[in-house]
Amino acid sequence: MKKTKLALGVTTALFAIAAATIAPEAAAHASTKAHKHAPKKAVQTVETHTSSFSHTSSSNAKVDALEAQLQSMQAEIRNLRAAQGRPVVDPDTAKVQELDQWMNSVKAEGTSKKGAKDNMVFFRGGYSRATNGSRGGLGITSPGVVAPGTAGAGTLNAGGANIGTSGDPLVGNAIDSDAWYFGAGFDFSLNDNLFGMMHGTEVLAELLVDYKEYSDKSYSAVTGQNVTTNQLTLAASPKIKFLKGHDFRPWLIPAGFEMNVISPPSGAVTVLNPGMMFGAGADYKVWKDIYVGADVRYHYTADDIDGVDTDGITAGGYLGLGF
Repeated sequence: MKKTKLALGVTTALFAIAAATIAPEAAAHASTKAHKHAPKKAVQTVETHTSSFSHTSSSNAKVDALEAQLQSMQAEIRNLRAAQGRPVVDPDTAKVQELDQWMNSVKAEGTSKKGAKDNMVFFRGGYSRATNGSRGGLGITSPGVVAPGTAGAGTLNAGGANIGTSGDPLVGNAIDSDAWYFGAGFDFSLNDNLFGMMHGTEVLAELLVDYKEYSDKSYSAVTGQNVTTNQLTLAASPKIKFLKGHDFRPWLIPAGFEMNVISPPSGAVTVLNPGMMFGAGADYKVWKDIYVGADVRYHYTADDIDGVDTDGITAGGYLGLGF
């Protein structure tokens, strides 16, 4: 229907152009005949030519206007033809396509994050030192044995040597303040941008188990066994890791909670001492999901545990596996 109307409009415009072109020629022919049958003065002849020129100019303006209108109609016809060549897109279909693209992008992002393997299990070891002197003063007294041939032979009495103090006659000095340690832990990724405050800065939760050994002294003359002074540390800490996406990544622990278990127990037979941990370190991705790193940590407790202080420093390296 639209095409029929356009065709009729084009035909009408062509007839109008033809009529406008013929009319000036007919008027000029009639004017020529009038001049032959009725001679006029020179002044009247000039006026007639002037009037004819005015009519001709007006007709040319109309022709230009019609031509412009025709060109506009031709442009509209071209646009309609081009529109007929393009597929018609339903708005609902466009929304569905947009949702599909969004879902695909979300899936791709989830896949890339899953493939990044931000979590890590690590195994560590190194050197440890008690910062407040040696791990002496344990106050454990070995039982004395009644000599044979006397009353109560073979029984235990309250006498004996005080194990682990600087005055221990069997040791001659306090238990060492230096120790070695080994342990394991894992990092679990919580956030990739420090909760929206810093791009590329990851927040992780670290769980750690460490074993420290300070000394292994022989007290065979009294108890017949060695006494090993050691300590077990369980810790849970937030870890802030920088430069996400890079092979080299430094990190720090602003503050974490730890529980220290000492052996032998204190003079009051207490073994647990809670405290805090602060740390810093870095790791490097050497191949695929294998990392090597190093760290330094400070372990702090507000008070000793019945005379036994568990404050200290650990420094060493670790091997990590991403998962």
